[in-house]
Amino acid sequence: MPIAADATHGLAARLDGLLFFPVTAFDDRGDVELGAYRQHVEQRLAAGPGAVFAACGTGEFWTLGVDEYERVVRVAVEAAAGRVPVVAGIGYSVPVARPFAEAAARAGADGLLAMPPYLVAGTQAGLRDHYRRLADVADMDVIIYQRDNVTFTPETVADLAGHGRIVGFKDGLGDLDLMRRIVGAVRVRHGDGALLYFNGMPTAEMTQQAYRGVGVPMYSSAVFCFAPDLAMAFYRAYAAGDDATVDRLLDGFWRPYVELRHKGAGYAVVAGEGGRAARRARRRSRPRTAVGGRAGTREPVARADRRRPGPNLMSVDASIVDVMITPIAVQDPPLLNSVGVHQAFGLRSILQVRTDTVARRHLRGLWRRPDA
Repeated sequence: MPIAADATHGLAARLDGLLFFPVTAFDDRGDVELGAYRQHVEQRLAAGPGAVFAACGTGEFWTLGVDEYERVVRVAVEAAAGRVPVVAGIGYSVPVARPFAEAAARAGADGLLAMPPYLVAGTQAGLRDHYRRLADVADMDVIIYQRDNVTFTPETVADLAGHGRIVGFKDGLGDLDLMRRIVGAVRVRHGDGALLYFNGMPTAEMTQQAYRGVGVPMYSSAVFCFAPDLAMAFYRAYAAGDDATVDRLLDGFWRPYVELRHKGAGYAVVAGEGGRAARRARRRSRPRTAVGGRAGTREPVARADRRRPGPNLMSVDASIVDVMITPIAVQDPPLLNSVGVHQAFGLRSILQVRTDTVARRHLRGLWRRPDA
C-alpha cells in the first residue's frame, strides 16, 4: 500500500480557490450535449475558479455511461488546458468504479472524487476497506466524500489518510463537531497537511466561515454555476477577511436563495443545479418537451449562457453595496418536476447587485414552483 499522502505534491498541491462543479448539459432526448457543456465550462473558467470537478454530483455521474462520462471529462480537461486541475467523479462498488477511473485517466483527469456507495451505509470497517480498495485500483489521487449514507468516524478517516492516494476529504454532512474531531484525529496521527478538507454542503457559502473555524478552508459553490460573479465576489471577500461584504452577500442573496431551495421537497435539487432530477425522469420516458429549443432540465444554465453577457462585476474595481433577490412567478411551458410530473408555472428571480460603480440586474432561471 502506498505511504501517506503528501499535500505538497500532486493534486493536493494544485487545489486552491473556489471549486467549480459544472452542470452536464443534455439535449431533449436525454443525450449528452458536449457543445453546450464545453461552453458552460469555458465561460465559468473565465471567471477564475480554482478547480473543475467534472461529472460528479452536479454533473450527474450516476446517469452517465462510461463512454459518455469519458467524453464529458475529456471536454473539461481540454477546456481547462492545464490552468487548473480537473477532478472526475466515481462511485458505487469497486468493480463498477474501476472502468470509470480508467476512463477518467484516459481523458486526462488529475484526480477522482469518490462519492458514497449506492444505498448501503456499511460499518466503519466496511467503509475503510471499500475506500482503500477503491484507492488501490485508481491510478491517481482520490478525494473521499462524506454525505447521506456515509458517515465516517475520526479514526476511520485517520486510517484512510495513511493511504498514499487519498489526499482529500469533502464533507456534505454538516456536522461541525464531527469535522473538528476528524481534522484533529488526522493531524495527531499524520501531522499537518496529510489531507485537504472541503466544505461540500449544498449552499456552502452559508457555513464556510464556521467550517474554516474547524480547519476546513475550501468549499464548492453551486451558485458559481449560474451566478459566477456573485460566487467570486463572496470568495474574494471571504479569502480577504472582509466580513462586512460577506454578511451583505449572505443576507442579500444566499439566505433568500436557501429559503427558495427549501420551498418544497425536491426543490433544492433544481434551484441552481439545472433541474437534474427532472432529467433523470425524462431519460426514462424521453418526452420531447423543451424550453427555448433546449431541454427543460438544463434551462437555467443554457438560458443564462445564451444571453449577451453584461458587465462583469469582477472586471471592475467595485465594492458591493447591496444585493437583493426578488422571486417572481411566471407562466412557463410545461416542465418536469423531480418526480416526472408536468407543471405549468415556474419561479424565477430578479437579482440585483448594487456596487459603488456598477448596478446589475439579472433574470436567473431558478424555475419551478413546487406547489403550482
